[in-house]
Amino acid sequence: MEQVRNASPCSIEHPLQPKPTARMKDQTVSSARQRRRGNKASQESLNDHTGTGSSTDSLQDGGTSRPVFSSTASLQNEQNAVDGLLGESSTDAPFSMGQEDSLSETKKRSPDLCDPARQRARSAKARLSPRPSPAAELCAASTSLRTANEIDRDCEDYDAVVRGGLERLHRNHCASQLSETMVSDNTSLNSMKSSFSVLNPIRPKDARNRSFLEGSVLGHGALLGAGELDRYFPERRLGVYIVTWNMHGEKELPTNLDDLLLPMDTEVAQDLYVIGVQEGSADRREWEIRLQEALGPYYVMLYAVAHGVLYLSVFIRRDLIWFCSEVEHATVTTRIISQIKTKGAVGVSFTFFGTSFLFVTSHFTSGDSKVYERILDYNKIIEALTLPKVIPDTNPYRSIASDVTTRFDEVFWFGDFNFRLSRDRETVDGVMKEHLGSDMSPLLQYDQLSKEMRDGSIFKGFQEAPIHFLPSYKFDVGFDVYDTTSKQRIPSYTDRILYRSRQKDDIKAVKYTCCTSIKTSDHRPVIGIFQVKLQPGRDNIPLGAGQFDRDLYLEGIRRRITRELKWKEAMKSQKTSSICSIS
Repeated sequence: MEQVRNASPCSIEHPLQPKPTARMKDQTVSSARQRRRGNKASQESLNDHTGTGSSTDSLQDGGTSRPVFSSTASLQNEQNAVDGLLGESSTDAPFSMGQEDSLSETKKRSPDLCDPARQRARSAKARLSPRPSPAAELCAASTSLRTANEIDRDCEDYDAVVRGGLERLHRNHCASQLSETMVSDNTSLNSMKSSFSVLNPIRPKDARNRSFLEGSVLGHGALLGAGELDRYFPERRLGVYIVTWNMHGEKELPTNLDDLLLPMDTEVAQDLYVIGVQEGSADRREWEIRLQEALGPYYVMLYAVAHGVLYLSVFIRRDLIWFCSEVEHATVTTRIISQIKTKGAVGVSFTFFGTSFLFVTSHFTSGDSKVYERILDYNKIIEALTLPKVIPDTNPYRSIASDVTTRFDEVFWFGDFNFRLSRDRETVDGVMKEHLGSDMSPLLQYDQLSKEMRDGSIFKGFQEAPIHFLPSYKFDVGFDVYDTTSKQRIPSYTDRILYRSRQKDDIKAVKYTCCTSIKTSDHRPVIGIFQVKLQPGRDNIPLGAGQFDRDLYLEGIRRRITRELKWKEAMKSQKTSSICSIS
């Protein structure tokens, strides 16, 4: 005791933090142990005047939590140690001699530390009052949460996962607490109601009452009505992609059809793909599989029909198939001998929501001067194509019995019409050698089809988008040069896409071009992209019920996966076989 009394006073680095003696350290450690045992038995540390309550006790006050910031943790721990030492010394045990000397020295420097009343007041001021929860970003960024809930940040959905986890954490709390703490947070309230699905919820009442058998244009709840139409097409515009191609009967098909169906210069893929082929390959099934492989899993083949070597395939986005009626088709041959099916037409029709569609692909009589025969082919087709059959006409008052194109809202007619340029080869070559740019009017002034349409002798009521590409016929197979054989056929715009609609401006042409990268035929494929206005319909038509060619779909996707795996394997082997030379 004498040594303690005569010991030199300890220097204090901070006026509020005196350096305790060895005996004081022992008492501090024992007091801390007692406090930890007390905290396990009771969580009333917020009322403890010594200010030594556990940080987890704050969760019991109103359900609020507070983050622990590492920048202030050491200072708070030191302050709690001093407060606990002074508080327990003044209430639990008498002062020893060493403590008196030490505290007297401390009192000289800071009198407030040895006054119990002042110490209790200052300790009460230091206690944190209940406040709303901090921002979620602060909690998620803390070291303890990062180590306890570690997620791969390389995952592109990392942020969504973190947000989803926080939303689930909020939903696990009491509903009353959420109402009090999040009443002004619309985002949090919406996350509470979320069902983690982009689909609209279905009420049991709706599931009991909606039959989808009959509906009305003005009524709510019809499968083909305005509500469903606006949900899928807010602008009521359907994207239609048309392809016409004379394959020249070649057995060899292009290995890749991406440039034909999914060109990179288009911003988005379309909703409906209609591909018409003339002089198609003998293996029609292989052609359709190639189409499915190119379009991929987003599309299914709604319908396909053939008339000899005329093929017509319709692909649709798989999530739109439920809004289609049954699909009907009809064929017409224009040959004198009906058994020869190289010239004629194939038509496919159906109703999508309340808009009826007709797609026709045809192959007219060939020959430079046989304009009249081609007009006869057209007239025979519009009279003999018996569509629709079962699907009701959406506007029978505007239909004409002798013209199939008047019985539908939107009509697309495409194919090899065989109309030529009425000039000799030398003249046409001379015009093409000049710098035309995108202006093809020097060639189109000789176009037979344009002249007959202006005269009203063929394709009455039809339109064609402006032509800004070179003639699609006739090329040397595999090359970008026009016919170099002895026949010296005249380059011509034989492959065309025309359209008409009952209502003016229902069809808007977005793109009209020629696919120059496919060279397996003497014709180049012609492509047209259109935006078609849709109308709501009535549920009084026979629906297609989601039917499509499942076997074709599976085979196309299987080939697509196989192709990708082979490509990856080739890239991998190329990397491993590369040799680095050191010079």
